[in-house]
Amino acid sequence: MTYQETIQWMFAQLPMYQQQGATAYKKDLTNTILLTAHLGNPEHKIKTIHVAGTNGKGSTSSMLASILQEAGYKVGLYTSPHLKDYRERIRINGNLISEEYVVEFIKTNKSFLEQHHLSFFEMTVGLAFQYFADHKVDVAIIEVGLGGRLDSTNIIIPLVSIITNIGWDHTQFLGNTLVSIALEKAGIIKKGVPVVIGEYLPETQVVFLDKAKETHSDIYFASDRMFKEYTCTLLGDYQKHNKKTVLQTIEILQKYFSITEEQLEKGLLNVVQNTGLLGRWQQLDSSPKIICDTAHNSHGLKIVLNQIQNETYNQLFFVLGVVNDKDLDDILPLFPKEAYYIFTKPSVPRGLEAEKLKKIAESYGLVRNEIVCSVSESYKRVKELANPKDFVYIGGSTFVVAEIV
Repeated sequence: MTYQETIQWMFAQLPMYQQQGATAYKKDLTNTILLTAHLGNPEHKIKTIHVAGTNGKGSTSSMLASILQEAGYKVGLYTSPHLKDYRERIRINGNLISEEYVVEFIKTNKSFLEQHHLSFFEMTVGLAFQYFADHKVDVAIIEVGLGGRLDSTNIIIPLVSIITNIGWDHTQFLGNTLVSIALEKAGIIKKGVPVVIGEYLPETQVVFLDKAKETHSDIYFASDRMFKEYTCTLLGDYQKHNKKTVLQTIEILQKYFSITEEQLEKGLLNVVQNTGLLGRWQQLDSSPKIICDTAHNSHGLKIVLNQIQNETYNQLFFVLGVVNDKDLDDILPLFPKEAYYIFTKPSVPRGLEAEKLKKIAESYGLVRNEIVCSVSESYKRVKELANPKDFVYIGGSTFVVAEIV
């Protein structure tokens, strides 16, 4: 099989969450354990850092990777979903896994993968662990896909576990209270492994404290700390929370790695350059100012919308698209009624029809709007409408951002 044929075969295996939503979620680690055993348990051959949380996982993981790279280490980075290219999910020092390695991995293990009906996500996790072990990384930063306790990545014993924050997302899988969601995320806390909590609420703090006590893990609440200010190329207001989480984690990692102040500074300055992270308060144009961001739940969108209110502009435009399992009653009331909206549909099977989004949005007073069928055409349209001193925000879904970056 060619690389494209290999990727198409992977995408076609049991429904993939990125494409299908709820039907792809498997509450079981059995397959991942079977696969990694079949591969010779590559996850045991590498040092890891495990990152969970409702928002900020990708940014936090990328900041950590960048700092460790600047300190001279060979750093694996596993994240999801990808924006443009499947290989974005698996990198070493910012470089994508090779097409040849992906093809060879599937070719070698195809009969096993088919026999055990492994999902897209399970086989990708196995591929990542194998790749990092084969290339003898000094450390691999592993981002949780969904939840924590039963996520396919949760077979590692990391140097440190990180939970960035708890908010409302994926409630159909993780429970519909913050406590139940926190319990799922806390499932990554391992016996004797320190855990860093980014942000917390009183009701979620109790969950984390109880779990850390049960596992005899040292627990650190990064938001309670005061740290030196560092400049970071990731510009969203929400990054100040992620930065604190990273700085607390780096303190713990000094036990295993030598990281100087200068390397830490350079790491935060060069995050995008070192890791290729895209779509986090990313500026696409300056006249008018056009920002895209992957925020897609109420927790993330509140911060982003607050940051927009602090911008100076004449007219405010949104290009908005969502997936069909998004709780619109949770996010649409957050959006400003005076703005002009272009509703569109991301080109994935889960994409919500723009007409449906328009109808529900209008019930929340977002009546200044139009529909444009595709994300790319929406981008062209908003550039026609907006004047140089206006402000344009593009988002609502990772898949909308993926089509324009």
